[in-house]
Amino acid sequence: MEKKPFIFKTGTLLVCMFLSGPLTLRAETDGWRRESVNVRVGGERTIKAIRYADGKKPPLHESNRNMPVRKVRKELPAEKTLSDWPQTRSAGQAIIANTIDSPPIDGFVPWITVTATSKRGEEGDMIAETHTRITGSPLTNEPNNFVIGLFDTGASSHVMGNAAGHKLGIFRRGLLTPNLTEVIGVTGSVYTWVSEPLAIFIDGLDAIEPNSPAEPANLVLNTSGMVGQSNVSILVGDTPGPGAPDLPTAIGAPMAVNFSTSIRNDTPLTVNWQGETFTGPKIECYDPWDWNIPEYSTKVPLRLIPGGSIYVSYILDLEAIFDLIFRPGTPSIIAGMAYQSLFFVSSVDCYNHGKNAIDKDRFMFDTGAQVTVVGERIGARLGLNPGAPDFIAEVIGVTGEALDVPGFYIEKLEIPTLGEWLSYTNVPVLLLEIASPEGGTLDGIIGMNLFSEYNMVLHGDYVSPSLELEPIPQALIGDIAGTGDGVVDFQDFAVLARAWGTTAVPQSPNWNDRCDLAPTADPDGRIDELDLVTFAEHWLDRVNQ
Repeated sequence: MEKKPFIFKTGTLLVCMFLSGPLTLRAETDGWRRESVNVRVGGERTIKAIRYADGKKPPLHESNRNMPVRKVRKELPAEKTLSDWPQTRSAGQAIIANTIDSPPIDGFVPWITVTATSKRGEEGDMIAETHTRITGSPLTNEPNNFVIGLFDTGASSHVMGNAAGHKLGIFRRGLLTPNLTEVIGVTGSVYTWVSEPLAIFIDGLDAIEPNSPAEPANLVLNTSGMVGQSNVSILVGDTPGPGAPDLPTAIGAPMAVNFSTSIRNDTPLTVNWQGETFTGPKIECYDPWDWNIPEYSTKVPLRLIPGGSIYVSYILDLEAIFDLIFRPGTPSIIAGMAYQSLFFVSSVDCYNHGKNAIDKDRFMFDTGAQVTVVGERIGARLGLNPGAPDFIAEVIGVTGEALDVPGFYIEKLEIPTLGEWLSYTNVPVLLLEIASPEGGTLDGIIGMNLFSEYNMVLHGDYVSPSLELEPIPQALIGDIAGTGDGVVDFQDFAVLARAWGTTAVPQSPNWNDRCDLAPTADPDGRIDELDLVTFAEHWLDRVNQ
Protein backbone atom coordinates (compact mmCIF):
# COMPACT_ATOMS: atom_id res chain seq x y z
CA MET A 1 0.00 0.00 0.00
CA GLU A 2 1.26 3.47 -0.82
CA LYS A 3 2.63 5.47 2.07
CA LYS A 4 0.41 8.45 2.75
CA PRO A 5 1.15 11.44 4.95
CA PHE A 6 -1.29 12.44 7.67
CA ILE A 7 -1.03 16.08 8.71
CA PHE A 8 -2.70 17.33 11.87
CA LYS A 9 -4.85 20.16 10.54
CA THR A 10 -4.72 21.95 13.91
CA GLY A 11 -0.96 22.22 14.01
CA THR A 12 0.39 18.65 13.72
CA LEU A 13 2.64 17.01 16.28
CA LEU A 14 3.75 19.07 19.28
CA VAL A 15 1.09 21.51 18.38
CA CYS A 16 2.46 24.38 20.42
CA MET A 17 5.78 24.28 18.73
CA PHE A 18 5.08 25.32 15.17
CA LEU A 19 5.54 28.80 13.82
CA SER A 20 2.84 30.16 11.55
CA GLY A 21 5.46 32.31 9.86
CA PRO A 22 9.04 33.47 10.35
CA LEU A 23 9.87 36.85 11.78
CA THR A 24 12.27 39.22 10.05
CA LEU A 25 14.66 41.15 12.28
CA ARG A 26 15.50 44.64 11.12
CA ALA A 27 17.60 45.52 14.16
CA GLU A 28 21.17 46.72 13.75
CA THR A 29 23.18 44.19 15.76
CA ASP A 30 26.73 44.79 14.54
CA GLY A 31 29.15 44.46 17.41
CA TRP A 32 26.81 42.35 19.55
CA ARG A 33 28.32 39.42 21.41
CA ARG A 34 27.39 35.85 20.47
CA GLU A 35 27.32 32.98 22.96
CA SER A 36 26.59 29.33 22.20
CA VAL A 37 23.88 27.75 24.35
CA ASN A 38 21.66 24.68 24.24
CA VAL A 39 18.15 25.71 25.30
CA ARG A 40 14.89 24.03 24.34
CA VAL A 41 12.12 26.27 23.05
CA GLY A 42 9.83 23.24 23.04
CA GLY A 43 8.86 20.66 20.46
CA GLU A 44 11.56 20.34 17.84
CA ARG A 45 13.14 23.77 18.36
CA THR A 46 16.39 24.51 20.16
CA ILE A 47 18.22 27.79 20.79
CA LYS A 48 21.83 27.20 19.75
CA ALA A 49 23.12 30.72 20.40
CA ILE A 50 22.08 34.11 21.76
CA ARG A 51 23.32 37.51 20.65
CA TYR A 52 23.25 40.57 22.87
CA ALA A 53 24.76 44.02 23.33
CA ASP A 54 27.56 44.56 25.85
CA GLY A 55 26.21 44.57 29.39
CA LYS A 56 22.84 43.08 28.40
CA LYS A 57 23.52 39.35 28.55
CA PRO A 58 20.33 37.39 29.36
CA PRO A 59 20.68 35.51 32.65
CA LEU A 60 21.24 31.79 32.05
CA HIS A 61 20.19 29.12 34.52
CA GLU A 62 23.18 26.83 33.93
CA SER A 63 25.79 29.59 34.04
CA ASN A 64 24.29 30.93 37.26
CA ARG A 65 24.68 27.63 39.10
CA ASN A 66 27.62 28.89 41.20
CA MET A 67 26.43 32.47 41.53
CA PRO A 68 24.51 33.95 44.48
CA VAL A 69 20.94 32.71 44.45
CA ARG A 70 18.47 35.33 43.26
CA LYS A 71 16.52 36.92 46.07
CA VAL A 72 12.99 35.59 46.27
CA ARG A 73 11.07 38.01 48.45
CA LYS A 74 9.24 35.97 51.06
CA GLU A 75 7.33 36.46 54.27
CA LEU A 76 7.00 33.56 56.69
CA PRO A 77 3.52 33.22 58.20
CA ALA A 78 3.45 34.34 61.82
CA GLU A 79 2.68 30.87 63.11
CA LYS A 80 5.63 29.31 61.26
CA THR A 81 9.22 29.14 62.45
CA LEU A 82 12.40 28.75 60.44
CA SER A 83 12.57 25.09 61.41
CA ASP A 84 9.10 24.56 59.95
CA TRP A 85 9.98 26.14 56.60
CA PRO A 86 11.38 23.11 54.69
CA GLN A 87 8.34 20.96 55.52
CA THR A 88 5.35 20.45 53.24
CA ARG A 89 2.28 22.37 54.38
CA SER A 90 -1.22 21.00 54.09
CA ALA A 91 -4.10 22.81 52.43
CA GLY A 92 -5.61 25.66 54.41
CA GLN A 93 -2.39 26.92 55.98
CA ALA A 94 -0.96 30.35 55.25
CA ILE A 95 0.89 30.73 51.96
CA ILE A 96 4.29 32.31 51.40
CA ALA A 97 4.22 35.42 49.26
CA ASN A 98 6.92 35.54 46.63
CA THR A 99 8.18 37.57 43.70
CA ILE A 100 11.02 36.37 41.52
CA ASP A 101 13.11 39.08 39.91
CA SER A 102 14.97 38.45 36.64
CA PRO A 103 14.29 34.75 36.04
CA PRO A 104 16.83 33.15 33.67
CA ILE A 105 16.02 32.76 30.00
CA ASP A 106 16.41 28.98 30.35
CA GLY A 107 14.77 26.72 32.92
CA PHE A 108 15.25 23.11 33.93
CA VAL A 109 14.95 20.13 31.56
CA PRO A 110 12.60 17.35 32.80
CA TRP A 111 14.65 14.29 31.74
CA ILE A 112 13.04 10.88 32.23
CA THR A 113 13.85 7.25 31.47
CA VAL A 114 11.73 5.58 28.81
CA THR A 115 11.23 1.96 27.82
CA ALA A 116 8.72 0.06 25.68
CA THR A 117 6.98 -3.32 25.75
CA SER A 118 4.70 -5.27 23.43
CA LYS A 119 1.53 -4.82 25.56
CA ARG A 120 -1.44 -3.82 23.37
CA GLY A 121 -5.21 -4.09 23.32
CA GLU A 122 -7.67 -6.21 21.40
CA GLU A 123 -7.89 -5.92 17.62
CA GLY A 124 -9.56 -2.61 16.75
CA ASP A 125 -9.40 -1.26 20.32
CA MET A 126 -8.11 2.31 20.01
CA ILE A 127 -8.16 3.52 23.64
CA ALA A 128 -5.00 3.50 25.79
CA GLU A 129 -4.88 1.67 29.11
CA THR A 130 -3.06 3.16 32.13
CA HIS A 131 -0.63 1.10 34.25
CA THR A 132 1.06 1.88 37.58
CA ARG A 133 3.64 -0.87 37.06
CA ILE A 134 5.41 -2.20 34.02
CA THR A 135 3.65 -4.92 32.04
CA GLY A 136 4.20 -6.72 28.74
CA SER A 137 7.32 -8.20 27.16
CA PRO A 138 10.39 -6.07 26.39
CA LEU A 139 10.98 -5.47 22.70
CA THR A 140 14.63 -6.54 23.03
CA ASN A 141 16.61 -8.82 25.34
CA GLU A 142 19.31 -6.24 26.06
CA PRO A 143 19.85 -5.51 29.79
CA ASN A 144 19.93 -1.73 29.27
CA ASN A 145 16.72 -1.58 27.25
CA PHE A 146 15.92 2.08 27.85
CA VAL A 147 16.50 5.58 26.50
CA ILE A 148 16.46 9.05 28.05
CA GLY A 149 13.75 11.43 26.89
CA LEU A 150 11.70 14.42 27.96
CA PHE A 151 8.54 14.71 30.05
CA ASP A 152 6.93 17.14 27.63
CA THR A 153 3.38 18.42 28.21
CA GLY A 154 3.71 20.49 25.03
CA ALA A 155 3.78 17.31 22.92
CA SER A 156 0.31 16.28 21.78
CA SER A 157 1.55 12.73 21.15
CA HIS A 158 4.51 10.59 22.23
CA VAL A 159 7.57 10.90 19.98
CA MET A 160 10.54 8.56 19.65
CA GLY A 161 13.72 9.58 17.87
CA ASN A 162 15.08 7.29 15.16
CA ALA A 163 18.08 6.19 17.25
CA ALA A 164 15.84 5.63 20.27
CA GLY A 165 13.44 3.56 18.15
CA HIS A 166 16.30 1.29 17.10
CA LYS A 167 17.59 1.10 20.68
CA LEU A 168 14.23 -0.03 22.08
CA GLY A 169 13.59 -2.55 19.29
CA ILE A 170 10.69 -0.82 17.56
CA PHE A 171 12.30 -1.20 14.14
CA ARG A 172 13.46 -4.78 14.78
CA ARG A 173 9.97 -5.86 15.83
CA GLY A 174 8.35 -4.32 12.74
CA LEU A 175 6.12 -2.04 14.82
CA LEU A 176 5.74 0.72 12.22
CA THR A 177 2.70 1.21 10.03
CA PRO A 178 3.08 2.54 6.46
CA ASN A 179 1.41 5.78 7.63
CA LEU A 180 3.35 9.03 7.95
CA THR A 181 2.76 12.25 9.89
CA GLU A 182 4.32 15.53 8.85
CA VAL A 183 6.04 17.51 11.58
CA ILE A 184 6.14 21.17 10.59
CA GLY A 185 8.91 23.24 12.16
CA VAL A 186 10.46 26.67 11.91
CA THR A 187 12.18 26.30 8.56
CA GLY A 188 10.54 23.25 7.02
CA SER A 189 9.08 19.87 7.88
CA VAL A 190 10.01 16.23 8.38
CA TYR A 191 7.98 13.05 8.26
CA THR A 192 7.59 10.57 11.11
CA TRP A 193 6.25 7.02 11.17
CA VAL A 194 3.03 6.13 12.98
CA SER A 195 3.62 3.01 15.09
CA GLU A 196 1.52 -0.03 15.76
CA PRO A 197 -0.02 -0.14 19.27
CA LEU A 198 2.57 -0.81 21.98
CA ALA A 199 3.28 0.19 25.60
CA ILE A 200 5.42 3.09 26.85
CA PHE A 201 6.69 3.29 30.45
CA ILE A 202 8.57 6.11 32.19
CA ASP A 203 10.33 7.00 35.44
CA GLY A 204 12.83 9.60 36.66
CA LEU A 205 16.59 9.60 36.14
CA ASP A 206 17.06 7.86 39.50
CA ALA A 207 15.67 4.67 37.91
CA ILE A 208 19.07 4.27 36.23
CA GLU A 209 21.36 2.19 38.42
CA PRO A 210 24.83 0.61 38.13
CA ASN A 211 24.68 -3.01 37.01
CA SER A 212 26.99 -4.00 39.85
CA PRO A 213 29.41 -2.35 42.29
CA ALA A 214 32.25 -3.89 40.28
CA GLU A 215 31.02 -2.30 37.05
CA PRO A 216 29.51 1.08 38.01
CA ALA A 217 29.70 2.35 34.42
CA ASN A 218 27.42 -0.44 33.18
CA LEU A 219 24.00 1.11 33.80
CA VAL A 220 20.68 -0.73 33.93
CA LEU A 221 17.08 0.36 34.46
CA ASN A 222 15.23 -0.34 37.70
CA THR A 223 11.65 -0.78 36.47
CA SER A 224 10.01 -1.07 39.90
CA GLY A 225 8.78 2.55 39.89
CA MET A 226 7.75 2.83 36.25
CA VAL A 227 4.26 3.83 35.13
CA GLY A 228 2.86 4.03 31.65
CA GLN A 229 0.30 3.31 28.99
CA SER A 230 -0.37 0.34 26.77
CA ASN A 231 -2.18 0.22 23.45
CA VAL A 232 -0.73 3.58 22.37
CA SER A 233 0.50 4.54 18.94
CA ILE A 234 3.52 6.84 18.90
CA LEU A 235 5.49 8.77 16.30
CA VAL A 236 8.96 7.48 15.38
CA GLY A 237 11.53 9.56 13.54
CA ASP A 238 12.81 8.54 10.12
CA THR A 239 16.54 8.30 9.39
CA PRO A 240 17.97 11.82 9.82
CA GLY A 241 18.96 13.45 6.55
CA PRO A 242 21.82 15.82 5.71
CA GLY A 243 21.76 18.70 8.19
CA ALA A 244 18.54 17.47 9.83
CA PRO A 245 19.04 16.31 13.43
CA ASP A 246 17.30 13.28 14.89
CA LEU A 247 14.04 14.02 16.68
CA PRO A 248 14.16 14.06 20.48
CA THR A 249 12.28 11.43 22.44
CA ALA A 250 9.38 13.20 24.15
CA ILE A 251 6.66 11.59 26.24
CA GLY A 252 3.82 14.03 25.99
CA ALA A 253 0.49 15.22 27.32
CA PRO A 254 -1.26 11.86 26.67
CA MET A 255 0.87 10.40 29.49
CA ALA A 256 0.63 13.43 31.79
CA VAL A 257 -3.17 13.45 31.72
CA ASN A 258 -3.37 10.06 33.45
CA PHE A 259 -1.00 10.69 36.38
CA SER A 260 0.04 13.11 39.09
CA THR A 261 3.66 14.00 38.32
CA SER A 262 6.02 15.32 40.99
CA ILE A 263 8.93 17.51 39.81
CA ARG A 264 11.45 18.15 42.59
CA ASN A 265 13.84 20.93 41.67
CA ASP A 266 15.34 20.77 45.16
CA THR A 267 16.66 17.29 44.27
CA PRO A 268 18.67 17.61 41.03
CA LEU A 269 19.94 14.36 39.50
CA THR A 270 22.80 13.83 37.06
CA VAL A 271 23.39 10.76 34.89
CA ASN A 272 26.24 10.12 32.48
CA TRP A 273 24.89 7.87 29.76
CA GLN A 274 26.22 7.01 26.29
CA GLY A 275 28.76 9.82 26.38
CA GLU A 276 26.28 12.53 27.40
CA THR A 277 25.50 14.17 30.74
CA PHE A 278 21.85 14.65 31.71
CA THR A 279 20.91 16.85 34.68
CA GLY A 280 17.33 17.47 35.73
CA PRO A 281 14.94 17.44 38.68
CA LYS A 282 13.78 14.28 40.42
CA ILE A 283 10.56 13.16 38.69
CA GLU A 284 8.02 10.65 39.99
CA CYS A 285 4.62 9.71 38.54
CA TYR A 286 1.80 8.62 40.85
CA ASP A 287 -1.64 7.14 40.57
CA PRO A 288 -3.92 10.19 41.10
CA TRP A 289 -5.35 8.57 44.26
CA ASP A 290 -1.97 7.78 45.81
CA TRP A 291 -1.61 9.10 49.39
CA ASN A 292 2.12 9.63 48.83
CA ILE A 293 1.70 12.48 46.35
CA PRO A 294 3.40 15.61 47.75
CA GLU A 295 1.02 18.39 48.74
CA TYR A 296 1.94 22.01 48.05
CA SER A 297 0.15 25.15 49.13
CA THR A 298 -0.19 27.14 45.91
CA LYS A 299 -2.51 25.90 43.16
CA VAL A 300 -2.53 27.06 39.54
CA PRO A 301 -5.77 26.04 37.76
CA LEU A 302 -5.12 24.56 34.32
CA ARG A 303 -7.41 23.67 31.41
CA LEU A 304 -7.34 21.12 28.64
CA ILE A 305 -7.94 22.95 25.38
CA PRO A 306 -9.92 21.98 23.36
CA GLY A 307 -12.20 20.66 26.10
CA GLY A 308 -14.37 17.57 26.21
CA SER A 309 -11.53 15.04 26.46
CA ILE A 310 -12.34 11.72 28.10
CA TYR A 311 -9.60 9.33 26.95
CA VAL A 312 -6.31 8.87 25.11
CA SER A 313 -6.83 7.25 21.72
CA TYR A 314 -5.53 6.85 18.19
CA ILE A 315 -7.70 6.87 15.05
CA LEU A 316 -7.86 3.82 12.84
CA ASP A 317 -6.44 3.85 9.33
CA LEU A 318 -9.76 4.17 7.52
CA GLU A 319 -8.43 2.95 4.17
CA ALA A 320 -6.96 -0.20 5.72
CA ILE A 321 -10.28 -1.09 7.41
CA PHE A 322 -11.75 -1.99 4.02
CA ASP A 323 -9.07 -4.71 3.83
CA LEU A 324 -9.95 -5.77 7.42
CA ILE A 325 -6.64 -4.39 8.69
CA PHE A 326 -7.05 -2.58 12.02
CA ARG A 327 -4.01 -0.37 12.49
CA PRO A 328 -3.48 3.23 13.64
CA GLY A 329 -3.78 5.96 11.08
CA THR A 330 -2.70 8.60 13.62
CA PRO A 331 -0.74 8.54 16.89
CA SER A 332 -2.57 8.45 20.21
CA ILE A 333 -3.59 11.87 21.52
CA ILE A 334 -5.88 13.31 24.22
CA ALA A 335 -9.06 13.10 22.22
CA GLY A 336 -10.90 16.40 22.70
CA MET A 337 -13.96 17.72 20.91
CA ALA A 338 -11.76 19.41 18.31
CA TYR A 339 -9.18 16.63 18.21
CA GLN A 340 -5.91 16.99 20.17
CA SER A 341 -5.92 18.68 23.60
CA LEU A 342 -3.07 20.27 25.56
CA PHE A 343 -2.65 21.95 28.98
CA PHE A 344 -3.19 25.70 29.33
CA VAL A 345 -2.76 28.10 32.26
CA SER A 346 -6.18 29.52 33.08
CA SER A 347 -5.03 33.16 33.25
CA VAL A 348 -1.85 35.19 32.66
CA ASP A 349 -1.28 38.95 33.11
CA CYS A 350 1.60 40.80 31.40
CA TYR A 351 2.81 44.39 31.90
CA ASN A 352 5.41 46.44 30.04
CA HIS A 353 6.12 50.22 30.09
CA GLY A 354 2.56 51.25 30.87
CA LYS A 355 0.98 48.73 28.50
CA ASN A 356 -0.63 45.44 29.48
CA ALA A 357 -2.26 42.21 28.36
CA ILE A 358 -4.60 41.07 31.14
CA ASP A 359 -6.39 37.77 31.87
CA LYS A 360 -5.11 35.96 28.79
CA ASP A 361 -6.17 32.29 28.73
CA ARG A 362 -4.26 30.94 25.72
CA PHE A 363 -0.84 30.49 27.36
CA MET A 364 0.11 26.84 27.12
CA PHE A 365 1.84 25.11 30.06
CA ASP A 366 4.81 23.33 28.46
CA THR A 367 7.30 21.33 30.53
CA GLY A 368 9.28 20.71 27.34
CA ALA A 369 10.01 24.43 26.85
CA GLN A 370 12.85 25.95 28.87
CA VAL A 371 11.86 29.47 27.76
CA THR A 372 8.72 31.60 27.95
CA VAL A 373 7.16 32.82 24.71
CA VAL A 374 4.63 35.49 23.77
CA GLY A 375 2.77 35.63 20.48
CA GLU A 376 2.42 38.66 18.24
CA ARG A 377 -1.01 39.66 19.62
CA ILE A 378 0.43 39.84 23.14
CA GLY A 379 3.64 41.42 21.86
CA ALA A 380 1.64 44.19 20.17
CA ARG A 381 -0.30 44.92 23.36
CA LEU A 382 3.00 45.14 25.28
CA GLY A 383 4.65 47.43 22.74
CA LEU A 384 7.37 44.97 21.68
CA ASN A 385 9.21 46.03 18.54
CA PRO A 386 10.82 43.14 16.57
CA GLY A 387 13.15 45.68 14.98
CA ALA A 388 14.66 46.66 18.33
CA PRO A 389 15.01 43.47 20.42
CA ASP A 390 16.84 43.27 23.73
CA PHE A 391 18.55 40.08 22.54
CA ILE A 392 18.31 37.61 19.66
CA ALA A 393 17.94 33.82 19.86
CA GLU A 394 19.22 31.63 17.03
CA VAL A 395 16.60 28.89 16.87
CA ILE A 396 17.24 25.58 15.09
CA GLY A 397 14.23 23.78 13.59
CA VAL A 398 13.51 20.20 12.55
CA THR A 399 15.44 20.58 9.30
CA GLY A 400 18.56 21.86 11.05
CA GLU A 401 18.25 25.36 9.60
CA ALA A 402 18.46 28.43 11.86
CA LEU A 403 16.11 31.37 12.35
CA ASP A 404 16.76 34.57 14.30
CA VAL A 405 14.02 35.21 16.88
CA PRO A 406 13.75 38.51 18.81
CA GLY A 407 13.85 38.42 22.60
CA PHE A 408 12.70 41.03 25.12
CA TYR A 409 12.59 41.75 28.84
CA ILE A 410 9.03 42.56 29.88
CA GLU A 411 8.50 44.38 33.15
CA LYS A 412 6.14 41.95 34.84
CA LEU A 413 4.29 38.67 34.36
CA GLU A 414 1.75 37.34 36.87
CA ILE A 415 -0.06 34.01 37.10
CA PRO A 416 -3.18 34.05 39.31
CA THR A 417 -3.35 31.13 41.74
CA LEU A 418 -5.46 29.83 44.58
CA GLY A 419 -3.25 31.49 47.16
CA GLU A 420 -0.59 34.12 46.64
CA TRP A 421 -0.20 34.94 42.95
CA LEU A 422 3.04 34.07 41.16
CA SER A 423 4.79 37.28 40.18
CA TYR A 424 7.89 37.72 38.01
CA THR A 425 9.71 40.94 37.10
CA ASN A 426 12.19 41.69 34.29
CA VAL A 427 11.10 38.53 32.47
CA PRO A 428 12.98 37.38 29.32
CA VAL A 429 10.59 36.21 26.58
CA LEU A 430 10.82 35.26 22.91
CA LEU A 431 8.40 36.75 20.39
CA LEU A 432 7.02 33.85 18.33
CA GLU A 433 3.81 33.01 16.52
CA ILE A 434 2.86 29.46 17.48
CA ALA A 435 -0.02 27.35 16.19
CA SER A 436 -2.86 26.47 18.56
CA PRO A 437 -4.69 23.12 18.78
CA GLU A 438 -7.91 25.05 18.16
CA GLY A 439 -6.57 26.72 15.05
CA GLY A 440 -5.01 30.15 14.86
CA THR A 441 -2.15 30.95 17.21
CA LEU A 442 -1.42 30.86 20.94
CA ASP A 443 -1.09 33.83 23.26
CA GLY A 444 2.20 32.22 24.30
CA ILE A 445 3.95 29.49 26.27
CA ILE A 446 4.67 29.37 29.98
CA GLY A 447 8.13 27.77 30.08
CA MET A 448 10.13 26.14 32.83
CA ASN A 449 12.39 29.16 33.35
CA LEU A 450 9.58 30.48 35.57
CA PHE A 451 9.57 27.38 37.79
CA SER A 452 13.23 26.50 38.40
CA GLU A 453 12.92 27.66 42.00
CA TYR A 454 9.81 25.61 42.78
CA ASN A 455 8.85 22.04 43.54
CA MET A 456 5.72 21.10 41.62
CA VAL A 457 3.04 18.48 41.17
CA LEU A 458 1.12 18.39 37.89
CA HIS A 459 -2.30 16.83 38.42
CA GLY A 460 -3.29 15.73 34.92
CA ASP A 461 -7.04 15.36 35.31
CA TYR A 462 -9.34 15.45 32.26
CA VAL A 463 -11.90 17.72 33.97
CA SER A 464 -9.90 20.00 36.29
CA PRO A 465 -6.13 19.66 35.85
CA SER A 466 -3.96 21.80 38.08
CA LEU A 467 -0.40 22.61 39.06
CA GLU A 468 0.51 22.68 42.76
CA LEU A 469 3.80 24.27 43.71
CA GLU A 470 5.88 25.66 46.51
CA PRO A 471 9.11 27.70 46.45
CA ILE A 472 12.32 25.92 47.30
CA PRO A 473 13.95 27.40 50.40
CA GLN A 474 16.60 29.72 49.00
CA ALA A 475 20.18 29.00 49.98
CA LEU A 476 21.89 31.84 51.80
CA ILE A 477 25.42 32.77 50.84
CA GLY A 478 27.45 31.77 53.88
CA ASP A 479 24.89 29.33 55.36
CA ILE A 480 27.37 26.48 54.92
CA ALA A 481 27.02 24.39 58.10
CA GLY A 482 24.45 22.09 56.51
CA THR A 483 22.06 22.36 59.48
CA GLY A 484 19.29 24.06 57.50
CA ASP A 485 18.83 26.70 60.20
CA GLY A 486 18.53 29.53 57.65
CA VAL A 487 21.00 31.91 59.32
CA VAL A 488 24.69 32.77 58.77
CA ASP A 489 26.25 32.48 62.22
CA PHE A 490 29.09 30.97 64.28
CA GLN A 491 28.20 27.40 63.22
CA ASP A 492 28.95 28.40 59.64
CA PHE A 493 32.11 30.28 60.68
CA ALA A 494 33.41 27.11 62.35
CA VAL A 495 32.92 25.19 59.09
CA LEU A 496 34.78 27.89 57.16
CA ALA A 497 37.61 27.82 59.71
CA ARG A 498 38.05 24.03 59.36
CA ALA A 499 38.38 24.39 55.58
CA TRP A 500 40.69 27.43 55.73
CA GLY A 501 43.64 27.24 53.37
CA THR A 502 42.47 24.11 51.54
CA THR A 503 42.32 23.62 47.77
CA ALA A 504 40.17 21.61 45.38
CA VAL A 505 43.09 20.65 43.08
CA PRO A 506 44.96 18.93 44.52
CA GLN A 507 42.15 18.22 46.96
CA SER A 508 43.10 18.89 50.58
CA PRO A 509 41.88 16.54 53.35
CA ASN A 510 39.55 19.19 54.82
CA TRP A 511 38.32 20.58 51.50
CA ASN A 512 34.66 21.69 51.60
CA ASP A 513 33.19 23.09 48.37
CA ARG A 514 30.40 24.86 50.32
CA CYS A 515 33.09 27.17 51.71
CA ASP A 516 34.34 28.22 48.25
CA LEU A 517 32.23 31.39 48.18
CA ALA A 518 34.34 33.66 45.98
CA PRO A 519 34.64 34.83 43.34
CA THR A 520 30.86 34.33 43.28
CA ALA A 521 30.55 33.96 39.50
CA ASP A 522 33.35 31.39 39.26
CA PRO A 523 34.71 29.98 42.55
CA ASP A 524 38.49 29.57 42.36
CA GLY A 525 38.92 26.27 44.22
CA ARG A 526 40.74 27.87 47.19
CA ILE A 527 39.46 28.78 50.63
CA ASP A 528 41.16 32.08 51.40
CA GLU A 529 40.64 35.77 52.20
CA LEU A 530 38.22 36.27 49.29
CA ASP A 531 35.88 33.70 50.79
CA LEU A 532 36.18 35.26 54.25
CA VAL A 533 35.25 38.69 52.89
CA THR A 534 32.19 37.27 51.13
CA PHE A 535 31.21 35.40 54.30
CA ALA A 536 31.53 38.59 56.37
CA GLU A 537 29.28 40.49 53.93
CA HIS A 538 26.46 38.05 54.73
CA TRP A 539 27.03 37.72 58.47
CA LEU A 540 23.72 37.15 60.33
CA ASP A 541 21.67 37.06 57.10
CA ARG A 542 18.47 35.05 57.54
CA VAL A 543 16.26 33.19 55.09
CA ASN A 544 13.31 35.57 55.57
CA GLN A 545 15.27 38.76 54.92
